[in-house]
This record gives sequence, C-alpha cells and structure tokens, in this order.
Amino acid sequence: MKEMIMSSSEIQDVVSHLGHLLTAELQNEEKRPILLCVMKGAVNFMTDLIKHVHTPILTDYIQVSSYDGTSSTGNVTLVKKPAYDPEGRTVVIVEDVVDTGVSMDWLVNYLKTQCKPKRVLVCALFNKTAARKVDVQVDFCGITLPENKFLVGYGFDYNELHRNDPFIFVPTEEEIKAWDKIIENDPVKPFKG
Repeated sequence: MKEMIMSSSEIQDVVSHLGHLLTAELQNEEKRPILLCVMKGAVNFMTDLIKHVHTPILTDYIQVSSYDGTSSTGNVTLVKKPAYDPEGRTVVIVEDVVDTGVSMDWLVNYLKTQCKPKRVLVCALFNKTAARKVDVQVDFCGITLPENKFLVGYGFDYNELHRNDPFIFVPTEEEIKAWDKIIENDPVKPFKG
C-alpha cells in the first residue's frame, strides 16, 4: 500500500500559505521580482503558488538535470537558461524539493555569478533535510521532511511518470516495477528536430 505524504487539499493549504508569505516579502520591491520555476518538477507547484502571490511579479523557468530514476547523480547540467535578465531584481527560485542541496547550491551560485540579481531567495515545497550533502538555505518551505523518501505526484516523477497526480506519495516496489514495464514498452526518445 502506498504511503500518502500530502493530499491535494493539504498541498493547496501549504501553497496558499507560502504565497501569502511571498507576498509580504516581495510587495515593496522597486523592480518586479522573478519567480524562477525549476523545470519540470516544480511546474505544478509554481502554477498554484503564483495564484496566491498578490504583488506584481515576473515568472520564468530554468531547467537543470541531476537525477537518474530515483537517485541524484550529483552532477548538475544546465538544460535551459532563464528568459529574463535577473540583474538588479530579486529572484525567488521555486523548487519542488531541496534534498541533497547540490542542485540548489549550483543554481544559487549560477544566478549570483552569472546574472547579478539583487538577491536570491529559495522557496521549496519540501525541504528533505535527511538527504542533505551541501548546506543550502531554504527561505520559504512548505514541509520539512526529516526522512529521505522518494516522492511521486504533483510534479514529482519516476522517469516522467505520475507528474500529473494531484497528491504526493511514496511508491511501493511493486508500483516501481510496473512503471519500469511501462517505460520499457514505451521508450521516449529526445526530439532532434
């Protein structure tokens, strides 16, 4: 039986709370702050979060890669750069989970050294402290998870499966085996067009 971590209604309560905290933090900025979504995992979170941020903002996306299946590789690769120039603006990195801290540390350093923002803040739905390898600051956190559990649903995926679930759970070994069969029978190739 799968272990439920957050129901859809629990997620929305946390997201609403974080949106109100961000509104208070960002409402007096001279330039519109950028909420920078970390693709693809934080898309659901970002979409819901911005509905509760009641101050002028810009939204943007960045994509990095550091996962293979259920494990972090420890190597961060930039897949997509931000579209907007963050120079002189507050940037809020919107992430689904900060676990090892490796990707977040890389992202914060990338923004600070390459983009000259006014400041960089981190807003994560989950802060998975048990997995931490690099010390990073999470300024706004929905839930702190003291256990290192593999999460699926609401943007969290297993090789692109189950991002669209409206709740978050820990999959069973049987579910993962079944998903592996789906992936084996329906491999997805990178688009080269």
